[in-house]
Amino acid sequence: MKLAILGGGGFRVPLVYKALLNDTGSPRVTEVALYDQSAQRLEVMKSVLAQLAAGHADAPRVHVTEVLDDAVEGADFIFSAIRVGGLEGRTRDERVALDLGVLGQETTGPGGIAYGLRTIPVMLHIAERVRALAPKAFFINFTNPAGMITEALQRVLGDRVIGICDTPGGLGRRIARSIGLDSSRIQVDYVGLNHLGWIRRLVSDGEDHLPRFLADEHAIAGLEEGEIFGPSWIQAMGVVPNEYLYYYYFNRDAVRSIVAQPSTRGEFLVAQQGEFYAAAGNDPDHALELWKRTIAHRKALYMAEAKGKRAEDEEPEPLDFEEEAGYEGVALAVMAAIARNEKSTIILNVRNGATLPGLPADATVEVPSLVDANGAHPLATASPDLHQLGLMQQVKAVDRLVIEAATTGSADAALKAFALHPLVDSVTVARDLLRGYVDALPGVAEVLHR
Repeated sequence: MKLAILGGGGFRVPLVYKALLNDTGSPRVTEVALYDQSAQRLEVMKSVLAQLAAGHADAPRVHVTEVLDDAVEGADFIFSAIRVGGLEGRTRDERVALDLGVLGQETTGPGGIAYGLRTIPVMLHIAERVRALAPKAFFINFTNPAGMITEALQRVLGDRVIGICDTPGGLGRRIARSIGLDSSRIQVDYVGLNHLGWIRRLVSDGEDHLPRFLADEHAIAGLEEGEIFGPSWIQAMGVVPNEYLYYYYFNRDAVRSIVAQPSTRGEFLVAQQGEFYAAAGNDPDHALELWKRTIAHRKALYMAEAKGKRAEDEEPEPLDFEEEAGYEGVALAVMAAIARNEKSTIILNVRNGATLPGLPADATVEVPSLVDANGAHPLATASPDLHQLGLMQQVKAVDRLVIEAATTGSADAALKAFALHPLVDSVTVARDLLRGYVDALPGVAEVLHR
């Protein structure tokens, strides 16, 4: 099978390739096409993957290309992890908002809106090329904001587009292990949108064990979510929130903490990855070693603002390739279930249909889904609580306004998206955000007909 990775010079591509090396099923991926607009990044990733493949006689062959059509033509699966505007665009997403006293984060709040505005037109062009050159391919989307981008792509490619995130499933497994359950035998009742959802039940052998977890303050405190939210808030809610809900439930704290950091997450990654690609380009024989060291440090500082960490205070632990897989593991599980018809239940971003009556049928939601040879199918689930549904409806309304603005060029739709987002507290601020992003990000200015 052929796998095309869009954003193939990206920093996390080796995680996907390592998962492919460990895959012993049949059929399996035998060819990987890496597409990126940066020849330098492609060459670095080519070196890293070659070193990963050492000792694997049947390693998937890799070729790199700066031509989109070459990558997607004839592909069986397409993974998309492109970042329109690069990390420099992310830093502007963050800073424009923070300068106005509003959350600056790449997927949540105004930063996610700006990111979506400049990304959707590019992704729709890609979707059209996929429809022409690989019409039977399944398109697995990692590109953020993942729920919004997946929904836009589905308008071209339909249900062959599946959005993934490793956070919900990983959270369920970590909760299970914290109370002594076999994480391979659990069912997770999760409902929400991408980066906005809640675990409501954790079933093993027919019994819901979430109440037992919620009663154990020590178990809660041992999770990252316990560190972020505090055990008392999780216990008061009676559910376990996705970590990104920190930005909603503790919005003022989050803004204050991010501003207090020496740099934003985007600025940290610009510096870190710039150093990595330069060093690996100058010393390709040690590219894998450099990559492992860099990704370990990146992981140590994930959501630092929510954990009270600072980059200069953290000594990263060595990267353990045998630890639980992240998003690359979810992507490979989806691909295996489809290619081999190995039915599996995975929490995914899929078209809603009749799953959640409070949202449009064509809205993308993040819920447990059955994956088989025909793709991903959302499973029936209980309705969300009012506070959950209300927040989901408001954020989904914003997603759809961003899609409208990106596809029609409507500045009014973009303004409404900023103004109606629950993390933006006034129309005046929304107008300032729109002007700020148009001035700071050429990609946003090009999309909106002003």
